[in-house]
Amino acid sequence: MIDFRSDTVTRPCAAMRKVMAEAEVGDDVFGDDPTVNMLEAWAAERHGFEAALFTASGTQANLLGILGHCERGDEYICGQQAHNYRYEAGGAAVLGSVQPQPLPNQPDGTLALADIAQAIKPDDSHFARTKLVSLENTIGGKVLPLGYTQQVRALATEKGLQLHLDGARAYNGSVAMGVDIAELAQPFDSMTICLSKGLGAPVGSLLLGPRDYIQRARRLRKMLGGGMRQAGILAAAGYYALRHNVERLAEDHENARYLAQQLQQLAGFDTAAHPVQTNIVFVDVSSSIDIHGLAKQLHTQGIFIIPGYQGMRLVTHKDIDRAAIDTFIGSVARALT
Repeated sequence: MIDFRSDTVTRPCAAMRKVMAEAEVGDDVFGDDPTVNMLEAWAAERHGFEAALFTASGTQANLLGILGHCERGDEYICGQQAHNYRYEAGGAAVLGSVQPQPLPNQPDGTLALADIAQAIKPDDSHFARTKLVSLENTIGGKVLPLGYTQQVRALATEKGLQLHLDGARAYNGSVAMGVDIAELAQPFDSMTICLSKGLGAPVGSLLLGPRDYIQRARRLRKMLGGGMRQAGILAAAGYYALRHNVERLAEDHENARYLAQQLQQLAGFDTAAHPVQTNIVFVDVSSSIDIHGLAKQLHTQGIFIIPGYQGMRLVTHKDIDRAAIDTFIGSVARALT
């Protein structure tokens, strides 16, 4: 099976399965799981935070991240394209009564500083209380520059706001920029990291922040039904992923660039408008091509894509190598002819 739908489809390797099988476990709700405790302590120190919390998913981690900063009637500023605004079922509003204030993302994925400043509500009973700015890095495969995140940090500090990072693919960003993950994380009061995307673990995300903030998030996690028992089996996979699967993300980025180059050679496919920075390739497809029919035809060959409206998003990951890309390109070329 060749699966370009997302980097969430990765499967644990034999070495990861081995450490999962051998993981020492306890009851994490009681705080007794030594592997979870080890992962949280190691991750907090590695990323430059006081504490960390292991969660079941990135959506859960982001929700806890927002609710840890905001109360009912508060507001967080984010991008129109932000995952925690568009793709997480409105959880902050539904479950926390926290209002999102989405702003247009610029072509490079950033939020304009002037837009952020203008969106901050005055201290007036007519308005929701603006408490938080949430950025995403990477966003749509694009990397937010360090200089930009420092500028947002300065603005947030000036306005008395907290700054959160949805860092589901933060390691893709740090590898692409050639900077340490702690440097990427430094401007933020809190951040999330997804272990089950490019890093290749089967389950789990981390929320990182100050100790009292993480303690509040731990209580909220229990409230949401996210308290897990012998979760060390999963935490072991996350720890392995962080220790062994970071540097190899550069291969995914190189494969994504190769994929974009090969697609550009096919009539009706255009990747030039979407330069590849990390592991996500966006493709414009001519209206003369039935992209949905193509997806169905590829599916019969064990190749999986998600067609969009005259386009598609393809994601490279550890289970996609150069040979898989060549097979995909060959299949598309034959389908077109």
